[in-house]
Amino acid sequence: MVIGRPYNCLRRPNCNPCSLRFSSSYSNERLPSIAPKPNIDTKHIRQNPELYAKNAALRRYNSVEENPVKIVRLFDEWKELQAKAKSLRQRNKAIRTNLSLAKNLGGREGDGETQESKKRESLLHEARSLSQHVDEIERDEASLTKQIQSLALDLPNLTSPETPVSGEPQVVGFINESAPKPMSSEERDHVYLGTIYDLIDFTSAATATGWGWYYLKNEGALLELALVQFALQIASQHGFQIVSPPSLVYSHVGSACGYKPRDQSNVQQIYAISQDKGDKESGKPGLSLAGTAEIPFAAMKANTNFHETDLPLRIVGSSRCYRAEAGARGAESKGLYRVHEFTKVEMFGWTMNNDESVTLFDEMLAIQHEILSSLGLPCRILEMPASDLGASAYRKRDIEAYFPSRREKNEGWGEVTSTSMCTDYQTRRLSTKVRLNGGSLEYPATVNGTAMAVPRVLAAVLENGWDEGTKVIRIPECLRPWMGKSYIQRKP
Repeated sequence: MVIGRPYNCLRRPNCNPCSLRFSSSYSNERLPSIAPKPNIDTKHIRQNPELYAKNAALRRYNSVEENPVKIVRLFDEWKELQAKAKSLRQRNKAIRTNLSLAKNLGGREGDGETQESKKRESLLHEARSLSQHVDEIERDEASLTKQIQSLALDLPNLTSPETPVSGEPQVVGFINESAPKPMSSEERDHVYLGTIYDLIDFTSAATATGWGWYYLKNEGALLELALVQFALQIASQHGFQIVSPPSLVYSHVGSACGYKPRDQSNVQQIYAISQDKGDKESGKPGLSLAGTAEIPFAAMKANTNFHETDLPLRIVGSSRCYRAEAGARGAESKGLYRVHEFTKVEMFGWTMNNDESVTLFDEMLAIQHEILSSLGLPCRILEMPASDLGASAYRKRDIEAYFPSRREKNEGWGEVTSTSMCTDYQTRRLSTKVRLNGGSLEYPATVNGTAMAVPRVLAAVLENGWDEGTKVIRIPECLRPWMGKSYIQRKP
């Protein structure tokens, strides 16, 4: 079973490959006048309700499986109201035409009400009644339209034919294919190494902020900077423009990118900035800390029209990322593997919504391969299943590095990069368009990919770089220009 359509069909006018979803916080929030206006292709949903229902089930959006059928039903009600309103408007127009003709002909003079004036008053009364009835119908139409939009916004993107439907990722390749080393007889967990080599301080962070926070120290802090510089250098060499994004975004922008305050399991995802009473009463839009630079990057071109010759446009940048990840506890997520704040270098691009988006997707994967290969980390490349895709992703590939300390969890493999193809899911909701050479407007595709997720890669570098014989941590050669040394020794 394949949920989705081949890329060639995305070139057809008015052919939307995805449905659009906002969180309830977006649809209920008072938004500024500059907020992007979404354009949802509900027609494609109505024409293919079974496709969208099956897709929601495949991606485990069980709560919205009935939405496509509800949209069809509500649209039928809307059409009935449209027909009724049309009939009333036609009757109203006929009445006003007759009244206009009678006025132009003039009435007979004389005392008291004439038969003509009584008839005129009756027609005026009927016209007012019809107008009121039409107003009521229009309010009902608007309510139905709002309901249809809300249901459509809750649906996830459709799914690529390349995506496995079995629920398990498919291994499609390896990086640095030599067999990863098993755990040595001496502990090489990055938490242990970071502590005894004075690189990471979790204890002080627990006192200052709590679980999931950390201090990087000495060579640990230098490693973070080196990893960022290396990733930016590689991406810029491949034509990506370097951009430094903000960390705060409007909450409705995050929702437009497919990020909800809570995930499908009702686990908190984002940190929202508290508003005082005055801000709330004035309707000031809420702000959130960005969980990824993908969000402010996508918003850079909100309410913007590209020209076809502007695309593809590629950007890359380093940012701090914030993720609540409530409930994420346990040995498999200890240390730097799952934290609430971290530095990440993100790649992002806009391209035509056709095979060109596949090309950009492959370019990002090649950059990730180059970076991880240079770091000497054993990795495997996975085509991710539909059940693992975020709301906006049409297709996703992850790369997992080998962590010796995680050998009891997923055989040591842990995600370090992710690349997602989002078709026009985000651009339709952010009102980002592209003007074709013929003058018509379409919605471009967006693609995003991790160039460097610092904490996890740093942990993998420590664990894989540990030399039990010499008791030093080898620094990958590609990072030495920024580190100024070849290895890390234990402090005296």
